[in-house]
Amino acid sequence: MSTPLSMEWLLITEGKERRVDADDNLFEISFPGYKIFPMNEPLEIRRHIKSDQIGAGIIEEVILKNNTTICKYRLVSLYSVN
Repeated sequence: MSTPLSMEWLLITEGKERRVDADDNLFEISFPGYKIFPMNEPLEIRRHIKSDQIGAGIIEEVILKNNTTICKYRLVSLYSVN
């Protein structure tokens, strides 16, 4: 059975992001299934699909493995705090 692949233009975190490097604002998040993101372009970051934008991030690495997408992104601006 084939695995669906989707192209994403928003980072929807649902609070599941994990800080990888505090000094460099690098975060990691995993998504079920395979998702492709534009690389080296600022993307909107939102907590939920219908929430307001909380910041912008630049995707630096995408790993597709075991029907999961692991995405590493750098937070470049933050509009709201927790």
